[in-house]
Amino acid sequence: MKSAVIVFIFILAGCTSTPPQIASTYSNTMDIIKAAADSAPHGVPGEYTLKIVATGSQGKFVYLNTEKDYRDQRAVTVALHPSVISQLSAKYGMPPQDYFIDKKIVINGEAKRVKIAFISQGKVTNKYYYQTHIRLMDISQLMVLDEKA
Repeated sequence: MKSAVIVFIFILAGCTSTPPQIASTYSNTMDIIKAAADSAPHGVPGEYTLKIVATGSQGKFVYLNTEKDYRDQRAVTVALHPSVISQLSAKYGMPPQDYFIDKKIVINGEAKRVKIAFISQGKVTNKYYYQTHIRLMDISQLMVLDEKA
């Protein structure tokens, strides 16, 4: 009888609910960067969940960054192809540079190490650094998970 009571207590304890543990669902940017560097000059296809904290533009491209400073070695950059910028603006009612700040996104694409040359007085120098980019060529590659990450 005593063992039946103990078994019954364990069964009841197993039926109780506990609040779910909320774990970070973001992709580890350092893992993405390492994989892209290890596979260079090729990229690493995958599905990446990122929080966008800063944006920028240069020429016809828009860049979504996981760090405030896009040159930070921990940054992963989503490079928006010019053909999708107007589509994203129409879909979200504002330029991507404004909309994606503080958003949690999932992007299906290829993380690739990109060589960035320093320019001095309008000329390319022999100094450079690397960034990790995921190019967005089609809006179907991108999903916004929530309004505020």
